[in-house]
Amino acid sequence: MSDESNGSGAPGGSGAPGASDMLRVVIAEDNYLVREGVRRLLEDSGEVDVVAGTGNATELLDAVRRLSPDAVLTDIRMPPGHHMEGIEAARAIRAAHPETGVVVLSQHADESYALALFAEGSAGLGYLLKDRIGDLEDLVHALREVCAGGSVIDPQIVDTLVRRRSAAGASSPLAALSPRELEVLREMAQGRTNAGIEQSLFLSTSTVEKHVNAIFTKLRLPETGVHRRVAAVLAFLQNDGG
Repeated sequence: MSDESNGSGAPGGSGAPGASDMLRVVIAEDNYLVREGVRRLLEDSGEVDVVAGTGNATELLDAVRRLSPDAVLTDIRMPPGHHMEGIEAARAIRAAHPETGVVVLSQHADESYALALFAEGSAGLGYLLKDRIGDLEDLVHALREVCAGGSVIDPQIVDTLVRRRSAAGASSPLAALSPRELEVLREMAQGRTNAGIEQSLFLSTSTVEKHVNAIFTKLRLPETGVHRRVAAVLAFLQNDGG
């Protein structure tokens, strides 16, 4: 069963900083108490207007069609099959509504789910573990990032892939990257801009730019016709995920 906000989400709402920047979000979660808890958490941030809450993938797709939200936050498993309905819905939403970003939440630190989500491209998609719900800043950041066409991957998944890369040795295309370049790529996988990477790793602007360009070169990403940051993250997943 779905539930929708009676708020307009229009600019100029009382007390909301930068109301015109409010994110209009649809939540998909079959557990009503969890859904309402996430709704209140997001709305308490003052940055998000939850325009609808749905309990299954069919209701989610209908809400997106009718409401054209900025972003969707969906569970990975929903009725009727409790398998990968959230991933299938995310793909359908990105195909039909490319202006809407989607963050998929999972209880499972299994990179195969992330690989399935990003199999057809990672732009506008995010994959987070449900543990991240408690970190409101990270959750809102992920929603904003996918709205802008970026991608966000849970750090725990990235850590798993880095360890697998180390075990794979020279068999992985990422073996050409230095330890610092891997750290920078890990930050890129979390949706951070160059400025964000500078702050996170305490590096200068020129150093971050040097590492990012080296990553693009070593992964042989073309200079035109592709979003290279997204392609680098996708290469990170695909080449270490199996």
